[in-house]
Amino acid sequence: MKATFFLLVLGIMAWSITTSHAKPNVIVILVDDMGYSDAGAFGGEVKTPNVDRLAKGGLRFTQNYNSARCCPSRASLLTGLYSHQAGIANFTGGDRSAKMGPAYRGKLNKECVTLAEVLKQAGYNTYCVGKWHVGHEESPETRGFDEFYGYTRGHSTSQWQVNNYRRLPADRTPEFSYEPDEFYATDAFSDYAVEFVKQGQRKKKPFFLYLAHSSPHFPLHAPAKTRDSYLDTYRRGWDVLRKERYERQKKSGLVTKTWKFTDLSDVPTDRPDIANGFPGKKNPTWKEVAADRREDLVYRMATFAAMVEHVDRGIGRILRQLEEGDDLENTLILFTSDNGACYEWGPYGFDGRSRTGKTTLHKGEDLDKVGGPGTHHSVGSAWSCLSNTPMRMYKHFNYEGGQCSPLVAHWPKGIKDADRWVRAPIHLIDLMPTICSATGANYPETFAGNEIQPVEGVSLQAIFEGESKLPERVLCFDHFGSSAIRRGDWKLVRSNSRYNKGAWQLYNIGQDRCETNDLMESFPEKAEQLKKEWLDWAIRVKVAPFFQQAALMAGDALTWVRSTKAKAPRSVSGGLGVTVTFENRSGQPVRLHWIGYKGERQGYGDLAPGATSRQATYTGATWLVTDKKGKSLGYFTAGLKDAKAVIPKKK
Repeated sequence: MKATFFLLVLGIMAWSITTSHAKPNVIVILVDDMGYSDAGAFGGEVKTPNVDRLAKGGLRFTQNYNSARCCPSRASLLTGLYSHQAGIANFTGGDRSAKMGPAYRGKLNKECVTLAEVLKQAGYNTYCVGKWHVGHEESPETRGFDEFYGYTRGHSTSQWQVNNYRRLPADRTPEFSYEPDEFYATDAFSDYAVEFVKQGQRKKKPFFLYLAHSSPHFPLHAPAKTRDSYLDTYRRGWDVLRKERYERQKKSGLVTKTWKFTDLSDVPTDRPDIANGFPGKKNPTWKEVAADRREDLVYRMATFAAMVEHVDRGIGRILRQLEEGDDLENTLILFTSDNGACYEWGPYGFDGRSRTGKTTLHKGEDLDKVGGPGTHHSVGSAWSCLSNTPMRMYKHFNYEGGQCSPLVAHWPKGIKDADRWVRAPIHLIDLMPTICSATGANYPETFAGNEIQPVEGVSLQAIFEGESKLPERVLCFDHFGSSAIRRGDWKLVRSNSRYNKGAWQLYNIGQDRCETNDLMESFPEKAEQLKKEWLDWAIRVKVAPFFQQAALMAGDALTWVRSTKAKAPRSVSGGLGVTVTFENRSGQPVRLHWIGYKGERQGYGDLAPGATSRQATYTGATWLVTDKKGKSLGYFTAGLKDAKAVIPKKK
């Protein structure tokens, strides 16, 4: 950690010395739930001429990793830390999850700093627009932003309701007023983004703008005119359009020979009522969907595309304002998405605010209401396969389709050899050190009286200066039990119980970019090495339950817990493979049971007095010991390494 921070400081010093121009302005644009290939520059058919312009004049990163979900990704982007270190491992609003440990408090902690806090100390004016989503108790002006317009609690349930959005600080007079029938949040965010750029230009100081769009996250809302322009496009179906995107990706150079065009992804096994009848199955082909259902789906995806187009229109307005102020050349602009496209909840999407997955089939005149005021739709998992072309899976999961987003970097004065693909694996945690390097800002060791955790990311300075690679490093991930580790070309990944029962899978990303060939059986030693590295990380950043178990289970002997003291807990899925040797010193025959994930017993045979039994198991597994009649005597919980479990004499 100290070495990383030292190298970062050196990078900052070196770049500061070698650049003679004024400090650049910085604009970070984050969209919500946009897939890997939705933007034109990454193969999509959606109209994104302004993002494409940034890509053509800058860099396109093909392996930009996020944290697989809205709020953890925002935490990583804003702080340069893994989301666990910032306090938002899973989600915001965290009183219910805070008992899992400090990584799960559900809001930014005081041991991290935001980009705004760092840049404000470096003389920048700081502005925030859009979706906050890194804690309800605090708002942007309490974490370094001078001005804010947007939504401070989760994601908004309507882009049509002007009263959902607020101007902060509270004493500011809103620069714009909207009639209820003319308000559309994505466009309003662009209004304020342009206004804040103007304010920054007038103050003659460098500025930082963080524009965090809620589009194209559900509920799908967009002006009907823009939506209707896409209807004929999406009537061709996701099968045809996926193939066309893939061909454009090959033509552009994004897709190379090591990539493989994947099948439609599986639908995760959630409750059957929220998967449109497809849990555990592949998404259907377009021809397998009934004609009226296809038309309903066309309107959903057309609305999604319209949302992306309106984001892009706003980017065009920002670029024009920068050009008018002669600031475009020295403004670092970063554009990305917080995660891959969203599968909620199955191929047909869902309707309404409840999370039961109720899906309405819209027909006739009702179709024209899709995406309008008072509606609440999602796009569904099948269209999300199109959005993530050619990657596997979706948001929530740490397969490439969930955790890899396009990243475009544009900075004419600071980037050499523009218009190129960058294939080095990077992470949103890298934006903090990159922006520090570009601006000369100092990442602090202390802030507001608190000791600040060292930054986890690395600067992309070398990439900006023309390099194509970064030194090999380890990147780790965990979100609701969906985990991954990336070292060089190797990636170890597992889902939570909603897909593939949480089993680890091993891929060589250099040879198999789309995760189609599981190499667990071919390279077991590599898999074990990566498991142990992931576990070291999990303990360090306090991923539950591993950090809780580390102190208790580091020894060679497991702790015996008598049944009189505590009830045997359920096993925790997904731990490392270990071996436990049971030794029966109780003086009576005993029976071994594994306690399942729902608390059920599964027998593993009898153990005579004085006998031993060697059992393959995993970290977090609970082993119950009973007498021959099934009466509980006590239990062990498997630890982080091979160990002995001694069943003592009864007191």
